[in-house]
Amino acid sequence: MAVAPTVDLKAARGRQRATWARGDYAEIGTLTVPIAERLANAADLHAGATLLDVACGTGNMAIAAARLGCVATGVDYVGPVLERAGERAAAERLDVAFAWGDAENLPFADASFDAAASVMGAMFAPDHDRAASELRRVTRPGGTIALASWMPVGFVGAMFWTIAEHVPPPVGLPSPMLWGTKDYLEDIFGKSVSWTHRHRTFTFRFASAEALVDLFATHYGPTIQALESAGCDRDALLDDLRDLATMWSRLGSDGPIAVPATYLESVGLVRD
Repeated sequence: MAVAPTVDLKAARGRQRATWARGDYAEIGTLTVPIAERLANAADLHAGATLLDVACGTGNMAIAAARLGCVATGVDYVGPVLERAGERAAAERLDVAFAWGDAENLPFADASFDAAASVMGAMFAPDHDRAASELRRVTRPGGTIALASWMPVGFVGAMFWTIAEHVPPPVGLPSPMLWGTKDYLEDIFGKSVSWTHRHRTFTFRFASAEALVDLFATHYGPTIQALESAGCDRDALLDDLRDLATMWSRLGSDGPIAVPATYLESVGLVRD
């Protein structure tokens, strides 16, 4: 089991939903559009296929699939990001359905979709086993599960570790970064899914390390929550995050930064 039985998962879900509603996630989601587009291509999605984008945020994966001619649906449990997703689809004149839905309790029947996907979304569900089970449940036999998950050894993993040094994570919950390891994914999904994994890199590009940290501190719910929880340690946490971005940048310590962030791209075939 990925979660200890003593953890109050209902309370954890409530806290997480409140955290993701902070700030304006659209400012972050806009950056990672290329990840969804690459995943849609890797999953070999085809016109007419039905796809569910789980924990869709502002709809990157659903929109990428719709551009390929898929019948796309996106679900998330944060209302404002769903509204932004709908606005984006409408602006491109794409017919995408967006609805409220929890990654751990998807409001769809078994085997409803040809493909289910999640881009840095389902990995943050408190109950990893339940989220994996739901992705598997709604995908038809012979269908595809496609995931993009930050890796624990990359920049985003290092950012979460840096935050944890100042603000300890909730006791008993598994790290979301575990989804970025192939052995863990294969364990929580079981033998009913046959996977192909690839290590990919997305590069964060900003005018400075301070600009990167300011964006996350202002718009990214988990960072906003961590900074508030840090209390008098807030400035030290901000300094450590700026130092981390500078250290990881491949452009040096002054001026613009280019920070490579590794993630695991996983495409699975659901067995009968």
